[in-house]
Amino acid sequence: MWRALASNVLTILIVAFLALIGIIAWGQREYTAPGPLAEATFFEVPRGASLTRVADDLAEAGVISSPTIFRLGAQYSELDDDLKFGNYEVPANISMEEVLGLLTQGAASSYRYVATYVIRVADAELRLRERIPGQDRVVDIAVFGPDDPVPAAYADLVQAGTPVAYRVSIAEGATSWQITDALSKAEFLTGEIGPLPPEGSLAPDTYDVTRGTERAALLARMSAAQERILAEAWAARKDDLPVTTPEEALILASIIEKETSVPDERGVVSSVFVNRLREGMRLQTDPTVIYGVTRGVGTLGRGIRQSELRGETPWNTYVIPGLPPTPIANPGRDAIFAAVNPDDTDYIFFVADGTGGHAFAETLAEHNRNVSRWREIEAERRAN
Repeated sequence: MWRALASNVLTILIVAFLALIGIIAWGQREYTAPGPLAEATFFEVPRGASLTRVADDLAEAGVISSPTIFRLGAQYSELDDDLKFGNYEVPANISMEEVLGLLTQGAASSYRYVATYVIRVADAELRLRERIPGQDRVVDIAVFGPDDPVPAAYADLVQAGTPVAYRVSIAEGATSWQITDALSKAEFLTGEIGPLPPEGSLAPDTYDVTRGTERAALLARMSAAQERILAEAWAARKDDLPVTTPEEALILASIIEKETSVPDERGVVSSVFVNRLREGMRLQTDPTVIYGVTRGVGTLGRGIRQSELRGETPWNTYVIPGLPPTPIANPGRDAIFAAVNPDDTDYIFFVADGTGGHAFAETLAEHNRNVSRWREIEAERRAN
């Protein structure tokens, strides 16, 4: 009897062992096989989420077939504590093994929705875009200004707590008042701005932020970035420049920024001003006159009056010698580098040429011809 009992127990153990091997083999196949996700999607790993929660959320989203197998695979791979919070684009039919690799590799977050707050010289707007998962395509969802009604498409995402990547994009040449005024109206930012940052001290660029970022913290990032750019440019400056301090270079850069939006012209425009400074000539640049009128608040919105060209302000370079006392805007990196690395030219004049760029001249006679041509272009445009 004992032999029969032992034989039966042994048989049961063998069967159980074989069944366990089969279950393990099946689990391994499930773990490495293509998953059930029919179309690419986006998936969020919340900050501090446990492996169990992530596995359950993946199953609910249709990314994996078994939370249990996913957890066991993570534990066996010793990656159960390596999940990185963030947002991920998940390809279709991805295996559980590949999902685990995606969520533990620490790649930059990939958001389905991106809201970019663009601050320009004259206005600001928020652009909401959607990345189509599995496709190299982005579609516009909504575009609206800070004083416009909030579109339902954006409001619904915010109310639902849908992950949205936020960016703040600052255009070159905006003044500190224009930047801070626009930031004060950005509903996704928080906190007070504090004192107006010095003119020229904010680096135009695109900054990644999160909903709830403090405005003062963002301005501090912009200021630190501008300090780094200015220090780098000053260290790489040409010899024998008529600007003797980084602060003067920043002032010149702001004038260059306001005078031309053509990238290839910055070095030439810089050479004109550098040549004038070397010759002791007044810079005679309209943007400084405008700044003397507006003090950087808003925009002039009209042409410059003759009385303003003759008016004495600290910034009117038709009246004052040399550089004005402060920058007249926040210049970008290229304008700052152009200020301390001007092209080698003999130009001392320039005027608009009708194409968006400028005509440069070495002599007054040549400049007068360029001015006459520009006036003809203006007259033709008014006539048409």
